[in-house]
Amino acid sequence: MRCTWTIIGVADVARSFSWYQSLFGQPDTGPAHSYFGQIVDADGTVLLCLHQWGAHDHPTLTSPGSSQPGNGLLLFFRVDDFDETLARARALVPGFEEEPNINPNTGTMEFALRDPDGYYVMVSALASS
Repeated sequence: MRCTWTIIGVADVARSFSWYQSLFGQPDTGPAHSYFGQIVDADGTVLLCLHQWGAHDHPTLTSPGSSQPGNGLLLFFRVDDFDETLARARALVPGFEEEPNINPNTGTMEFALRDPDGYYVMVSALASS
């Protein structure tokens, strides 16, 4: 098995951590550190890592001013509780980037929104309805 740990630069790890936990319907806990946190599924799978901009001098995480957040990046999550995730997402943002629709390629429902740092987040149903 191979797993990818996607890491994104964020301005406020605790805020982003709480936002993603709310989106995925997870219990409200805090990140392990003020500069880094992992959003982890119930089975221990790492869904997303949040890294404070500028911490530890990683060359691609030095400053959000180097490029627009999310440029060239699409965070794509498949969920098994699409309707519940949709309801939680509506409570998190004033509007969607893409309203719920059926993706003609996968035949599954999906929608898109922006996270607190401007990243484009696509949420797709795990199975077609």
